[in-house]
Order: sequence, then structure tokens, then C-alpha cells
Amino acid sequence: MGTISLFMMSIGLSIDSLAASITMGACSKNIRLRHVIKVATFMALFQGTMPFIGWLIGNSLEDIIEDYDHWVAFILLLGIGGKLIYDGVKNSTEKVDTKPTNNLLLAGMALATSIDAMILGIGFGLIEINIWLAMIIIGLTTFVFSFTGVFLGKKVGNKINKGIEIFGGLLLIGLGFKILVEHIYF
Repeated sequence: MGTISLFMMSIGLSIDSLAASITMGACSKNIRLRHVIKVATFMALFQGTMPFIGWLIGNSLEDIIEDYDHWVAFILLLGIGGKLIYDGVKNSTEKVDTKPTNNLLLAGMALATSIDAMILGIGFGLIEINIWLAMIIIGLTTFVFSFTGVFLGKKVGNKINKGIEIFGGLLLIGLGFKILVEHIYF
């Protein structure tokens, strides 16, 4: 998998973190720059390291499903993308008071938004990929998206979350099709 594909995938993975960060910005009072950096760092660390855990799992399964690995990657991306689209379409009117200084809240939010990165990491273990480069690209992309998201949330609130999740879902599904087509036809 090339660097451009990794970057596109990292954008799709970062959408959950962006949406959570927008919510954090929209629901937090008196948010300061250090809070924004803290939110972005939590999100980036979890999102960047979870693919490694999945990669370890995927590597252990490689010999078992080597002939079907492109289908596994496709199904994983289709599932993750479908979930993002579903979350973007469903109505969520709950408002939660968030505090960017609460480490437990931030860790829980970062873990919840990075589960898909771990699942994708399983697929990484089945294909030829530089996991360290993937982790760096995913972590940095997530940091930038989350950093921006907190500020965006402060300005526009939850109005744009749904559109962003739908876009991210479509991006991941498109990448799944790309992997499938490349493996079958090239």
C-alpha cells in the first residue's frame, strides 16, 4: 500500500476523532489552547497505536487466510465505512457536557474512536505495509483533524458532524474497493 493510500485511509480513520473533537469544542466552556493540544494528543496517540495492535493480530493470521486477505481488508473497510455512514445519518440529539481536562473522559473518547483503527490494523497485518509509516501518518493526521475539530466545534457546533462522518465512510469504502480491484485485476 502506497503513501497516498495510507494518507487517504488515515483521513477516513480520523473522521471519528474529528467528530468527537468537534463535539468536545462545542460542549466545553472556556477551552484553552493547552486543552485543544491535550484533546488532539489523546486522539492521535490512540488512533496511531491501535493499528499496531491489530497488525500484530493480523500477522499471526497471515498464513491462515493469505488467499483471502484482500477480501478481509475489503470487508473491514466496508464495515467501518458503513458504520460511519450510519452514524452520520442517524439522529443524535443528546448533548453532553464535556470537560477537556478530564483524562478518563479523553481516554474513553479516544479509545472508542480508535477501535476501527485496530480492526483496520488486522487488515494491515494481512497485506504488505510499513506499519511504522502507517502509524505515523494516522497519528499525525488524527492530531491535525482533532486539533482543528475542537476549534471548529467552538465555532459551528454539531451542525457539520453528520456530513463529515458520511464523507469519511464513503472514503473508506472507496479504499476497500480499490484494494479489492488491485488485488484481483493487477
